[in-house]
Amino acid sequence: MPVTLSAVAVFCGSRFGNNPLYRQAAQKTGQVLAKQGIRLIYGGGAHGLMGVVADAALTAGGAVTGVIPDFLETREKMHEGVAELIVVDSMHARKQIMFARADAFWILPGGFGTFDEMMEILTWKQLGQHGKPIILVNVEHWADHVIAMLDAAVAQGFAEPVSRAMIHTVPDIETALAFSQPQIAQQKVPAGQL
Repeated sequence: MPVTLSAVAVFCGSRFGNNPLYRQAAQKTGQVLAKQGIRLIYGGGAHGLMGVVADAALTAGGAVTGVIPDFLETREKMHEGVAELIVVDSMHARKQIMFARADAFWILPGGFGTFDEMMEILTWKQLGQHGKPIILVNVEHWADHVIAMLDAAVAQGFAEPVSRAMIHTVPDIETALAFSQPQIAQQKVPAGQL
């Protein structure tokens, strides 16, 4: 039976990046989630695109859950406006909680931390640990090289096409929402398809 899309984990940068359209996309993400009544689950920071997406969701009346390791308290500055802020003791614990609470994962522009989160959640799906949608939002082609890396892994024989198909690339937030909606089920991927 399909699960209602009630929460989306957004992985994105703790910096703004060089293109102002990245900030606009983060703002739109928060607004769209709030308008749809979908809880934002994110990294708990107040800076960069993380802060923008949280601020936009809060301003639009949305529900926001931040998850941040205690050692990042000063480096990323915890978002004091978030009603539910979960402080954990490690990056791994952060990802575990975000995974458990989300029905889908959206990857927005970001750096190494964003790549780490994306690859771990994709690997978990490849290994059959979840069947939740993973959506790479390719704002202004920021992720073209990431996409090329994923495709190269298949071309070089390190991943199967069925595994590559577990992450969808879309150009904008509206398409991400559409790809996240249908039949979100907690189903395991058959072992023969890994």
